Amino acid sequence: MFRRKIAAGLLVCLLVAILQGCASTAEGTEPAPKPTGVAMKADVSWPEEKLERNEDGVPLLRVYVVDEEKVETIDVETYVEGVLAGEMKNDWPLEALKAQAILARTFVLRFVEEKESKYPDADISTDIEEAQAYDREAVNEQIKEAVAATRGQVLSADGKLPYAWFHAHSGGMTERAVTGLGWNEAEPAYTAVVEGMEPSAAEGEADQKSLKEAQKWEASFSADAFQDACAKAGVNVKITAESRLSVGERGEGGRAKTIHVNGQPVNASELRIALGSTEMRSTLLTSLKVQDGQVVMAGKGYGHGVGMSQWGAYGMAQEGKNAEEIVSHYFKDVAVEKLW
Repeated sequence: MFRRKIAAGLLVCLLVAILQGCASTAEGTEPAPKPTGVAMKADVSWPEEKLERNEDGVPLLRVYVVDEEKVETIDVETYVEGVLAGEMKNDWPLEALKAQAILARTFVLRFVEEKESKYPDADISTDIEEAQAYDREAVNEQIKEAVAATRGQVLSADGKLPYAWFHAHSGGMTERAVTGLGWNEAEPAYTAVVEGMEPSAAEGEADQKSLKEAQKWEASFSADAFQDACAKAGVNVKITAESRLSVGERGEGGRAKTIHVNGQPVNASELRIALGSTEMRSTLLTSLKVQDGQVVMAGKGYGHGVGMSQWGAYGMAQEGKNAEEIVSHYFKDVAVEKLW
């Protein structure tokens, strides 16, 4: 009997030890908590097989640098630093810069996934007509901090890299791609028409001149220039003092889909590109007429209006929103995922 009690006691101790050992093993292999809003295990497909990596595990890009007229091998994080400095002012709020960095990283990987650079032997270039703005000389500590804090982070939409669209100022509301970009394919599920969240220009605040210029604008074009732009958009028209100009169909965010010229519809986004996107700054038109032999127009916002408003990111960051909250405001049903 005494021996049976000892044996039973030893068995109990053994079981307790085994259970404690299992618990310790489970605790030891449990993954570290992930930051709020950022998935640590990538559930998004990306062109991993197309890109080699450096010793730190960061993918390498063959970038055609326009200013130097040559292809350079640059890791994605260093490339994103240059893009961020080219696309935003380097003294803007950190969370706004981080949001832009996430979009810049998403943009380049999506580009590599589905396109080829027009420059031989390059994955992408610093040519603004092909890809994103790039200014390596403007990279400062604020830019480096924003990129380092978002290392490897991209947007994921239903397990895929979305088009990471952005613009300077929405004019109050963002827009669908079919209107803002003249998108000919099915509207992506992640685009949204939301409040732009841009701050109001007020005396004494930073960057007031550029903010005021982005909020509203006016432009005039000669009859010949306007006619040529319409022709590039596929419509031949003649502008005279009696010509009738009006906004035709508008999108959900208020931007013009079409502009009627003497009753003929012209695609507004194509017309904007043909006239010059820094002159006709948006298709969110508030005035359109023929005056003194010229086409005179006015509008709100700067850019196509699709995706993230950069001035809106500035405003949201000022209000204490973080980068994940900012990008999630402008894109529906997306997640921020960490690829490396």
